[in-house]
Parts: sequence; structure tokens; C-alpha cells
Amino acid sequence: MGRIAVEIIPRDEAGLRADIDVIKKYPQVDCVNIPDLMSFTLKSWQAAEFTQPALPTIPHVRAMDIDLAKPLPMRDDFIRFGIREVLIIAGDPPKDLTRTVYPTETIDVIRKFRDELPDVKVYAGIDQYRSGIRDELYRVERKAQAGAVGFFTQPFFDMRYLEMFADLLDGHEIYWGVSPVLSSRSRGYWERKDKAVFPKNFLPTMDWNIAFAKEVIDFISTSRGGLYFMPITIDIADLLPKVFD
Repeated sequence: MGRIAVEIIPRDEAGLRADIDVIKKYPQVDCVNIPDLMSFTLKSWQAAEFTQPALPTIPHVRAMDIDLAKPLPMRDDFIRFGIREVLIIAGDPPKDLTRTVYPTETIDVIRKFRDELPDVKVYAGIDQYRSGIRDELYRVERKAQAGAVGFFTQPFFDMRYLEMFADLLDGHEIYWGVSPVLSSRSRGYWERKDKAVFPKNFLPTMDWNIAFAKEVIDFISTSRGGLYFMPITIDIADLLPKVFD
């Protein structure tokens, strides 16, 4: 069985500890993944202070927040909290135009982590909907050459599409994204913003989404890689009991 990661939101210490208490009831979950969100003051790697003692924690770092001319600002926290893995993403431009960002590429930050924190495993993102398949596979190879040891995808909703990418990405460690979509409005968001692909038999119901999640769990039980749960619109206390019943 490949690893199973669950994304939790770094609202505050109390919320993180509550989420960890829920997740610890399910030994199938191997690690937690924490996005770095501009709407919260707690940084993803700072949140690891409360989660890393319980479960391996993979914080997100946005490339656009990194000034390549300076040392990594989170280096000391990574060492202090014992963080051994990180996910490097490009990041979305901030709505607050006074916020400082940099024209830093993901590949540059992968290399910077490799140089300044060589004991930390670096993962990168795959957006299977962003452009043509050939272009995305080229990005994957460039990130791997820069030092990425594995990849986290955007959510899949079609098992046939996932299996096709699994064949094309053979040899790489992949965490396949799964995110419940429980309304037509939510489906429209994924199709409009991310150009996501849904199968003809898709239904925005809990039963359909849980059945799909279990298909992916079956898939990773016989293949290399893992599963990355992004429970964006559902509480993990509602999701995990249904997935692991």
C-alpha cells in the first residue's frame, strides 16, 4: 500500500490539534499535508510544530514567496520542528497588491532546498489539466532533474484519466489527488478554473465520491505512489470514516 496523505488547513493551533486527533484514529493515513494560505497568519511550516510530533508533515512552500538572493526564510523552522519533506508549488498571485512576491520559478526553489536543506525530500506539483500532456510531462522531467523526488497531482475525478497518467509517469513517485465534489456548483468551479475532466457517470454525491476514493486506494495498493486527500468542502471527521469503514 502506498502512502496516504490528508490535507489540513492551518487556521490555528487548536484546529490543527483537533484535525490530528481525528486523523490518528485511522492508521491508514501516513502523513499530513499543509497548504500555505495567505488568508491565515500561521505559515505551513510553522503549523508543523503542532502536527509533526504526531504525523510526518509536508508543508507547502510557494515559489513566488522566495527571494533567491537570500537564505530560505523557513530553514530554521524546518530544522527546529524536524520537517523532512516539503511540497514546492508556484502559488497564486495575491489579491493584495501590496504583498511582496518574486518572479521565482518552482525549479529554482527546488534547487535552493536541495542546496540549503539537503536532508529534506522535495516534492513538486503536477497539474494534469494545465496544458497539453506532453508539456506537463516535460515540466515533470525538469523538476525531477532539479531535485524533486516525487509529485502531488491536482485532483482526479476519472479513473481512466488517472491510469493513463500513471502509465506515462511510470518510474516517478506520484501522490494522486482526490477531492470530493458534492455539488454542481463545485463541479463547475473545477471545470471552469482548472479545466478538470469528469467522467460521464460522475454524480456530485457522497456515495460517488467515496466509491471513487476507494478505487484510488485499491489502485495504490498494487502500484507505486500514494493518495493525496484534499477535503476542501467536507470536514475530515465526516470524510475519513466513510473512506475507511
